[in-house]
Amino acid sequence: MRVDDFDFELPPERIALRPARPRDAARMLVVRPGGQPELSDAGVSDLAALLEPGDALVFNDTKVIPAQLEGRRTRGEVTARIGATLHLRAGDDRWWAFVRPAKKLVVGDRVNFGDGANNACLLGSLDATVAEKRDSGEVLLVFDLAGPDLDAAIAAVGHIPLPPYIAAKRGEDAADRADYQTIFADKDGAVAAPTAGLHFTPDLLASLDARGIERHLVTLHVGAGTFLPVKVDDTADHKMHAERGEVSAETAEALRQVRARGNKVVAVGTTSLRILESAAAGEGGLEAFCGETSIFITPGYRFRAIDALMTNFHLPRSTLFMLVSAFAGLETMHRTYAHAIAGGYRFYSYGDASLLFPKDVS
Repeated sequence: MRVDDFDFELPPERIALRPARPRDAARMLVVRPGGQPELSDAGVSDLAALLEPGDALVFNDTKVIPAQLEGRRTRGEVTARIGATLHLRAGDDRWWAFVRPAKKLVVGDRVNFGDGANNACLLGSLDATVAEKRDSGEVLLVFDLAGPDLDAAIAAVGHIPLPPYIAAKRGEDAADRADYQTIFADKDGAVAAPTAGLHFTPDLLASLDARGIERHLVTLHVGAGTFLPVKVDDTADHKMHAERGEVSAETAEALRQVRARGNKVVAVGTTSLRILESAAAGEGGLEAFCGETSIFITPGYRFRAIDALMTNFHLPRSTLFMLVSAFAGLETMHRTYAHAIAGGYRFYSYGDASLLFPKDVS
């Protein structure tokens, strides 16, 4: 399909720079393709009433790491400033990263992240060697530390990688360290938050429990590729970056039982959806999964694992707008976004939510 098919105009003032407080005070647009009405204005706090007892919500328990690093490349006596965003762990001591400016790095270069002082890295310095470089601007950084020591060093010198549409308007601050994590965050590895999960609070979870809604966890470590623009004209030419994730055997079995009794599996966020669909790619339906996925969902895709999707509002021409269009229908999603823009909904990571039901595929 043409990437232009997924374009729309978004006024800049619709981009949320801070989350709603409390988080479950955000608005939620309910979308039932072909329904009467098709679009209904609601709130995130209404979620329990919109689901049935026995339905299941699936959350991503990844935890955002401070993956934005600023450093200095040294080559002989010549130095240059380098920015790096870690996006895929490749081993105990190495990460693939998007760097800027990429042209200033070659294989073998040494980069110091942090303040460059001659002190222990945990107090502000972290060193790496460029081991490989790709045409896309990605480099493989091999750090002098490994395992938990590397994790602690990254936490000490790194910054939360706010999405570009927020970072362009304000800097990261202390509030983002909490605001940009879900209450399910447990497993380190994401460089972007699974933002639909940001809406959940203890009060909202209590209302879901009282309604008899199940909760299950999966993991997808969201990579920085989620922020990359689609630069091709045809979706068939776009290449997704791989992300690591896991669906346990216990979760897969529980979700199979949910659907077997006629209830709905509701993915909270496109990240939960992508790892569930990756785990359901075979003929046997949803199964345990552990590994990398580069699944790219566009209209025409046949969904195997989910029955509804709670998600925020996405960028025009983005792979995520393509995904929601595959699920609920392209024309429906254009109407949905036009309604949201006209109605003052807040967009993107810190914005409001939508609850999508699938288009009729009969």
